[in-house]
Amino acid sequence: MRALTYHGSNDVRVETVPDPILKHEEDVILRVTATAICGSDLHLYRGKIPEVRDGDILGHEFMGVIEDVGPNVTNVKIGDRVIIPFVIACGHCFFCEKSQYAACETSNPDRGASLNKKDTRPPAALFGYSHMYGGVPGGQAELVRVPHGNVGPFKVPGSLADEQVLFLTDILPTGYQAILNADVGPGSKIAIFGAGPVGLMAAACARMLGVETIFMVDHHQYRLDFAKEAYDTISINFDENNDPAELIIQLTGNRGVDASIDAVGFEAKGSMLETALTTLKVETSSGKVLRQCIAATRRGGIISIPGLYAGFIHGFLMGDAFDKGLSFKMGQTHVHGFLPELLNSIEEGKLHPADIITHRMSLEDAARGYEIFNKKEEACRKVVLSPGGSSLAKQALPA
Repeated sequence: MRALTYHGSNDVRVETVPDPILKHEEDVILRVTATAICGSDLHLYRGKIPEVRDGDILGHEFMGVIEDVGPNVTNVKIGDRVIIPFVIACGHCFFCEKSQYAACETSNPDRGASLNKKDTRPPAALFGYSHMYGGVPGGQAELVRVPHGNVGPFKVPGSLADEQVLFLTDILPTGYQAILNADVGPGSKIAIFGAGPVGLMAAACARMLGVETIFMVDHHQYRLDFAKEAYDTISINFDENNDPAELIIQLTGNRGVDASIDAVGFEAKGSMLETALTTLKVETSSGKVLRQCIAATRRGGIISIPGLYAGFIHGFLMGDAFDKGLSFKMGQTHVHGFLPELLNSIEEGKLHPADIITHRMSLEDAARGYEIFNKKEEACRKVVLSPGGSSLAKQALPA
């Protein structure tokens, strides 16, 4: 089969690799019909995530049609059209029983690669996301082996185009969980830092839940312009205003927002000191956005963090967070639990996740797709890839 493989920083290639095979009795083999490049994939592309090895197949946002199933798979069958959550969960461990699927303690076989050496329970395995998270081949390919076939694959109706449901795999539930963690609703005011795909999905979900005011902070004007048009946000370009929190406080009666969403994560552009410390491996993440979130949020408010962080940071302003009585909620997304309600919202026309797509490409052009997305060329918001060269645009329903 053809697949997108990693070969070092800024070097990904579409190559011919062996087809996946069933390894366990609950495995599924999926023929991919649509896959996407996620902002989290860019961390891998830039060489920022440890334990990514030459030849690893990337990609964790994908869907398709089931081509083969193991003997113990009962919830889906050959021919079913499904989306695949990016988190791999067993469905029956301590955490899965609590619907905390991203904390599954059995799906990740690479226990020795856990970031926290004091915790012998590794994070759940993720598709196509380094050997810290299981080294499971990803979905930017023609075929994928899907473990735990009775838990992960989620059937979607044939009346909906691939583009309408593809983002149920990651960015839509991630944005939704970020808003739920923020505990906001009608009348609330929020700030979203980062107008990438997750930030945009958070804005869409916030609007669906009745949030009154959304400040959107980014330094790419074309993304801010889209957010304003699509979700009626108030734009703040931090290339023009280096202290967005100060402006947000002024615009909220000197009180601050009810919640801030950090949809940027550890690669935020920080100070010269942070850049130097990161280069020297003294720290692994920039704390600039977190400091802005702490400053912009009212007393007793919430900071919700869907953006990926790794390792440790300095300048966290713990004293300010304590004095303001802030709560923090963060972590990988418990995708499985949100799928029924989010699918229903798409079917009812309350959510239109496909609106953020700007580029539709063949899998064969995936390396160029990474380059465009990484460099923010051609006003790129989201790249969707089609294995086999078929046109996803033809599958999309009329707007």
